[in-house]
This record gives sequence, C-alpha cells and structure tokens, in this order.
Amino acid sequence: MFNQKFTYLNLPENFYQRVKADYCPSPKLIKLNNELLEQKFDIKLNHFNEKELANIFTGQTLLNHSIPIAQAYAGHQFGHFNPSLGDGRALLLGEITSDSNLKNEEEKLYDVVLKGSGRTPFSRSGDGKSPLGPAIREYIVSEAMYYFGVPTTRALAICSTGEKVYREDPLDGAIFTRLASSHIRVGTFEYFASRHEFNSVEKLVKYSLERHFKNHKLIDQNIYLTFINEVAKVQSNLISNWMSFGFIHGVMNTDNMSISGETIDFGPCAFMDTFSNDQVYSFIDKQGRYAYGNQIKIAIWNLYRLAECLIPLVDSNTSTAVSLVESLLKKIEPMYHQKWLNRMLSKLGIEYSNLNKEILEQDEKLINDWLSFLEKEKLDFTISFRTLLERKEKFHNSEVFQEIYKSISKRHLLNKKNKDLDKILQETYKVNPIYIPRNHQVEKAIEEAYQNNFVHFEKLLEVSKKPFINQGENFSMFENPPLQNEIVKNTFCGT
Repeated sequence: MFNQKFTYLNLPENFYQRVKADYCPSPKLIKLNNELLEQKFDIKLNHFNEKELANIFTGQTLLNHSIPIAQAYAGHQFGHFNPSLGDGRALLLGEITSDSNLKNEEEKLYDVVLKGSGRTPFSRSGDGKSPLGPAIREYIVSEAMYYFGVPTTRALAICSTGEKVYREDPLDGAIFTRLASSHIRVGTFEYFASRHEFNSVEKLVKYSLERHFKNHKLIDQNIYLTFINEVAKVQSNLISNWMSFGFIHGVMNTDNMSISGETIDFGPCAFMDTFSNDQVYSFIDKQGRYAYGNQIKIAIWNLYRLAECLIPLVDSNTSTAVSLVESLLKKIEPMYHQKWLNRMLSKLGIEYSNLNKEILEQDEKLINDWLSFLEKEKLDFTISFRTLLERKEKFHNSEVFQEIYKSISKRHLLNKKNKDLDKILQETYKVNPIYIPRNHQVEKAIEEAYQNNFVHFEKLLEVSKKPFINQGENFSMFENPPLQNEIVKNTFCGT
C-alpha cells in the first residue's frame, strides 16, 4: 500500500532523520477516508480488520518495508527566524501514487504522514503527541477545503492511541494521518540556506521542480527564477481562495507554507462568522500579524524569504542576482492582488477584466465598499455573499447599501453573457457556499468526540461534501452563525 516510491529518501541524509512512531498502548480506528483511497488511488482495505488498520495508522505496523522519517526544516515564526524546527510530531511513512486511470489525470505522488506519533530528533522540548481535538479539527477543515475546491492536504485517518496527552489538562491522545502533494515548505529552503549549504538548496529546487512543476517554462534560462515564479503562482491561487471563503489560517509562518500551494498545518485556523479584516483566532497572535486582512501581505513576505534562499544560486554575482530577483518579485506582487479581486468579484457575479483600468478601479472600490459595509454592520461573511443578490431586503435599507447594490447591478449589465439575474445567481451559487465548518460546530464535534460520540463529527463531514447545495431541514443548523453564547474566540493547534 505505502512506499510504492520513496523519492525523498533519494535526497542526502541531512534532509531528514529516520525515526519510529512511539508505542501506542491500545490504538483504535476512529475514522478512515475509504472514499479518498478508492477514488484517487484505487486502494481498498477490506482485507484488514479494524485492529490491523489502527496499528497501520498509528505507525505500529509498517507496510512494504516503509522507512519512516522526520523532515528537517527551519522557519520564520511570527517574523522571528528559528534555524532548526523540523517535524517534531510528524512522520513521513512513504509516498503513494494516484491512479491516473481513475480520472484521466496525470499520475501524481502523495506523501503519507502521521501527526502526533511521538517525539522525533526535531521535537525540542515537545512530546510529539496530539490530543484528539486538533485531529478532529484538521479532518473536518481539510476535507471541507477540498470540497470548496481549495488546494489542500487531505485527511486519511484518525486513530486514538489509548493514552493521555498532557496539556493544561490530560486529554485523549490521537494520531492523524494526512496526504499531501509533499511536505516541502519555504522553511525547508531556509534550513539549508541558513547553514550556507547551497548545494542542498540546489538539490531541493531541482527535486521540487520535478515533483511539482514539471511543465514549468524557464524564465531567462534560470531555474531558480523559474522556481520562485512557479511557487508564487500556486501560492497566489491558494491565498485568494482562502480570502474568498473567509478562511484564516492562523499561523502563516514560513514553516507552514507549502511550496506546492496546498493548505497545510491546520492549527488555530477558522472560517469567519462576522466579517472583520482584523479577525484573528490564534490565541498566541496578540499583534494580529496573521489576521484575515494581512494574509496576502504575509504570503508575499514569505515569498521574499524563499527568494533570499536562492540568491547565491541565481547568479554568482550577488548584485546581479539581487537585481534579477527583485525585478521578478516586483512583477509577481500584483498577481496576488489580481487573484484576490478576481475571486471576490466572482462572488458578486461580476467578471474580472483588466482590459479597462477605470472599470477595474471601480470594481476594486465596489468590493472594498461591500466589505466595509459588512464590517460596519457586523454581518456574517458567508451568508451575506450567498444572499446578496437573491434577497436584498435581508440587509439594512441604508443609503450605503443601496449605492452598493446599484453599482453591482450596473456592472452586471456590462457582463454581456450574464444579463439575466437567474443566470448570475446560478454562477454565484457555485462560489458562495451555504455551509462552512463554523467554529462552534467544529467545537461541538470536538467536545462530543472526547465523550466518544462522533455523530456530530460525521454530520459535519457529510454536509461539507456538498457545501454549495441546500441539503434541507436536517442540515439547517449548519447554515446558521453562532448564538452569542456559542461564539468561539480562540482556536488552538494542540502541540
């Protein structure tokens, strides 16, 4: 099943440390994503019983001679550089290949990783374990991301370990298994660059291009400029997606930014209820560095940190290299903003066009006016976008709103293909979900999971599979924002 390939082991040994999962006294399978295994990999696990599966997904049993490793990386954490982080509570079991015959897609490699399986050489003072709650959160949110159409790591399994994990209080321990296109981060490059091991940086760039960007087009015959550009493109797509769904990652440290452009490391993440540009959920983000409205700026900041790692490789002359990189980055920066504007306009049923600068400026003002209105009136982000065009009477009958609605209507008339309101509505319904994993619903699933009750967890997963389609009265509770006593102000990563 696993380890059909293990290309990361072909890299030098300073890229990782070999390590085994900790012993689990009584592992138990809580959830297995059979649908993912069958649809993407044509893998069926019917020949394993639940005890065997629990042993596999806690690292107690290794398949196909798997050699688990913890990957090395560094990272800027809240703006401060830490030269040695690495997988402190994660193990890369191996890589599996998607079945290209299932969806007529190109064959693709995926990492299989355990989270919470115990200490590694990179754990520092941590125990490498995970409580059940963070595993539940990541399973729900990563799967919801997938069904929104946002690039993301996928949830494969959750197992309880049969032991307590000690945080403020003793909590049930769990191990989460995820799939990812890779676990190469901006911080992976920083790890080697900070040690002046540019031979390793070079190997990592070539490996990354081969694994993630096979169809790249060379920029100035320079693979390092090309690599920066490719990472920028997938990252700009990712962040614009986050913004369009009101998602706040919470900890956009460079060690949490995948170069593949997937959402990774779901810690203190959350989807907004009431809109606010300054919204933060991470308990430790006191200054709001990773607030909703800062995410594009931080993504670009992280891209600059990646580019710095490649300077000595871009050109042997440092001044020339810096000039080339700066020139490229200046061209790249507007792309993040354009992607954001494109997605936000689509939520209003407006086609993005950069052919007319005056219209583009008006469109940007329109989006900002609408968001300012939501913030001032303390309105729900998801519901407001979903119902804006279908029930305008739902909103305050203010002059500000009337002007905004009038401007939106005028722009619809300029969209030659979308003059009919019903057609516009159908288009907006494809990008404006009814259901998101609201914080209070996720917290309810977590609380019940600690009582060995997974009914709410399963319902959240079910409703997340069709987020844009009304699923009836049985799921109406998942549409609604929290009551005052249900509001979740902080979320936690669980390390």
